[in-house]
Amino acid sequence: MNVDRARGLRTGMTDAEQALWYRLRKRQLDGCKFRRQHGIDRYVVDFVCTERRLVVELDGGQHLEQQEYDDARTRYLQDKGYRVLRFWNNDVLMNIESVLEAVMEALASPGPSPQPSPRRGEGARTTES
Repeated sequence: MNVDRARGLRTGMTDAEQALWYRLRKRQLDGCKFRRQHGIDRYVVDFVCTERRLVVELDGGQHLEQQEYDDARTRYLQDKGYRVLRFWNNDVLMNIESVLEAVMEALASPGPSPQPSPRRGEGARTTES
């Protein structure tokens, strides 16, 4: 993991990342501590609650073109015991309460959901992968 890269990502957060971080920081959700732009082995994830093994990723338009990379990354994190939630940036900016509700549900559930993330063109990516 490249500490300098993670540090740079923290200072250059997108509007959606900033909005979500404002609501995740300081143990605001179920008393859970989230870290932002945190390294897990070779990957830097947008947000992670290590105590509940939950990763929250925000995707912009560029992720439509890197679906295979995102899928491989998600599988890697799952193999390491993490659950991964993915949301479109637009979902965070337009309906953050629904995003927070999905995160709260994931924090409350003991394990991964059997539902995969939707593929390209199948709507919002708000399911757990």
